[in-house]
Amino acid sequence: MVVRQLLRAVIMGPPGSGKGTVSSRIVKHFALKHLSSGDLLRDNLQRRTEVGVIAKTYIDQGQLIPDDIMTRLMLNELKNLHRYHWLLDGFPRTVPQAEALDETCQIDTVINLDVPFETIKHRLTARWIHPGSGRVYNLEFNPPKDVGLDDITREPLVQRDDDKPETVTKRLKAYEAQTKPVLDYYRNKGVLESFSGTETNKIWPMVHAFLQTKLPEVSQEEAAPHR
Repeated sequence: MVVRQLLRAVIMGPPGSGKGTVSSRIVKHFALKHLSSGDLLRDNLQRRTEVGVIAKTYIDQGQLIPDDIMTRLMLNELKNLHRYHWLLDGFPRTVPQAEALDETCQIDTVINLDVPFETIKHRLTARWIHPGSGRVYNLEFNPPKDVGLDDITREPLVQRDDDKPETVTKRLKAYEAQTKPVLDYYRNKGVLESFSGTETNKIWPMVHAFLQTKLPEVSQEEAAPHR
C-alpha cells in the first residue's frame, strides 16, 4: 500500500472563474477538508468571536481585513485539520499571507483556474435578477421569455451592482493586482498548476485527473447519502 503524504493545497482563480463549482466537485470526489476563508469569516462574524469583532470594524468601514487578522483566523482553524488532506479557498490572497502560511506548513499544490477575463466578464454581466422573488436569469443559458422582464410577474429585471460591466472590470483588475504576486510566489516555488479554459466543465476533468495522482478518491459508498 502506497502511503501518500498529506496534501496541502490552495485553489485560486478570479471571481466568476468557477472556483466554487470546482471546489465543491473536489470535495465530492476526494477525501479532503475544504476550508473557505469567506465561510470561516462569516461564521466568526455571526458568532461574534474576538477575530470576528475585529474583522467587522474593517468591513464596516469598507476596508480590506489586514493580513495578520486573516492569517490568525485561518491558521487557528488549520490546527484542527493537521491529520487531514486539505484545500484552502480564498487564502492566501497576498504574499505576506502566503509567507505566514509557509512558516506553519508547506503548501505543495496550488490549483490556479486560468479563465480569460473576457469570458468571466461575459459570464457575470449576463446575470439579471427579479428583485421581488430573487429569481435569477442568465442571458446565455437561462434567458427570460421576454427581454428584461420576469417570466411570472412581468416586472422589470435588474442587474446587481456586482454584475455591472464596470464593477466586474474593477473587481477583476483588483484581483489581478493583488493576486499576481501570489501566483508568482508559488510559481517560483514550483508548486503552481494552472488549468486553462473557458468552461468549468472542460477545466474540471483536467483538475480531477491531476488530483487523482495525489489523493485517495471517495468511495461510492461514502459518497452516497446516508439513509
